[in-house]
Amino acid sequence: MAEQKEFIVAFELGSSKVTGIAGQKKPDGSISVLALVKEESSSFIRKGVVYNIDKTAQCLASIKRKLEVQLRTQITQVFVGVGGQSVRGVRNVVTKDLPPDTIITAKMVGELMDMNRNMDYPDQKIIDLTEQEYRVDSQLQLDPVGIRASRLEGNYLNILERKSFFQNLNKCFELAGIPVVEMYLAPQELSNVVLTETEKRSGCALVDLGADTTTVAVFYKNVMRHLAVIPLGSNNITKDIASLQMEDSEAEKMKLKYASAYTESNDIDDTLKYSIDQERQVESRRFIEIVEGRLEEIILNVREQIPNEYYDKLLGGIILTGGGCNMKNIEKAFAIHTRIEKIRTAKFVTMGINSSVEAIKNHDGRMNTILGLLAKGYINCAGREIDPNISLFGEEDVPLSPQADRKPRLPNEVGPGVILTEQEQKLAAEERQRQEEEKKRQEEAAAAEAAKKDAEAKAEAERLRRENSIWNRIRRKLGDITDTLTKEE
Repeated sequence: MAEQKEFIVAFELGSSKVTGIAGQKKPDGSISVLALVKEESSSFIRKGVVYNIDKTAQCLASIKRKLEVQLRTQITQVFVGVGGQSVRGVRNVVTKDLPPDTIITAKMVGELMDMNRNMDYPDQKIIDLTEQEYRVDSQLQLDPVGIRASRLEGNYLNILERKSFFQNLNKCFELAGIPVVEMYLAPQELSNVVLTETEKRSGCALVDLGADTTTVAVFYKNVMRHLAVIPLGSNNITKDIASLQMEDSEAEKMKLKYASAYTESNDIDDTLKYSIDQERQVESRRFIEIVEGRLEEIILNVREQIPNEYYDKLLGGIILTGGGCNMKNIEKAFAIHTRIEKIRTAKFVTMGINSSVEAIKNHDGRMNTILGLLAKGYINCAGREIDPNISLFGEEDVPLSPQADRKPRLPNEVGPGVILTEQEQKLAAEERQRQEEEKKRQEEAAAAEAAKKDAEAKAEAERLRRENSIWNRIRRKLGDITDTLTKEE
């Protein structure tokens, strides 16, 4: 019998491509990438948001099939990264007055967090949150448990997404027949594999330069303090270049070949021209001005997304990643326009990765997010092995349905970044109600049994009391004397 395979599968839905990856975690903490599939997504995903459900579902199903071809094993479930323009961070403060000299407990902190989770945002829902500091009376504390206070204030960063995006995304995977284990906040998982502990602790801004969007995540004291998605990316530069009367494909080639994020004015040769094709050319100065103009706009938007209260605390500087970080002089451009000298480019993850896949070996920043999602996965996604002698997608190799052999996740089983579908929420509520009713029945039965035993014990005690009373002892003694006299007669 063939040995059961074990691997984790993760999907990332980006503006330029949808990526599926499968890999195995090793005991030493490294990951071996077993398979990787990418497909273009610009025709159905814009700025990280699904707008054509059918095409997206077809793409997801296609990627799953191609992965199964490479793995020769069925995929039963996947992990998914959530990002794009529909995601943003919003600060929220929740306060609770306490009786004087109350010792704060973990339960009180949990109640405060529940109050925050119950915040209502029109057309949006909380998909994740990060705890900031707690204000205990007038003092800030990271962990308030055990401290005496009369007032507790919780500061949170709520990560929101549009409800329509959530519904569309779940619908895509449902139509594709792909069960989702959990959906994670992509920027958070990206930070876990490209930032160092020192950078997170001392303060830094992680900037993911994507195709249609640029994501900014600010960290300080190991906590995410701000998250924003700017609707501008490297595709905007391509479109600007295309305004020089050329096709988008030609503009993309020009960008990859000639574009520089920053060029000293004195270094520009006004006589130099860049070739579009064998017949057409464009002046280098005009090309440089277009590229740098758009990139400066992106960088200034990044600067505006860094809260003023943390701007001077970014001792770790700015860390750049994503496909856009490969542009020449990108670090210099960020240093000049943000006035932050410490700039680092993270073109690969910090963990050990073993792979023969060229896209992984390129170390160009494009695979960092999907590798972060793969690293976060924790459940085996491998089904049964596919017989090479049988048609891969024949009747015997039909993938499991989304609801096949799935146990609904309950709220207390949900970790950070988990998104429950409406069906799962309904099932979880029903399961929770069933458990509460069962617990109540057990408690009532136990109480009844205890009452019965207590009544029996009291009855027995009363019987013994009566038997041992003085009157009963005298009555028994008189009875014995009467029996003796009767026998003598």
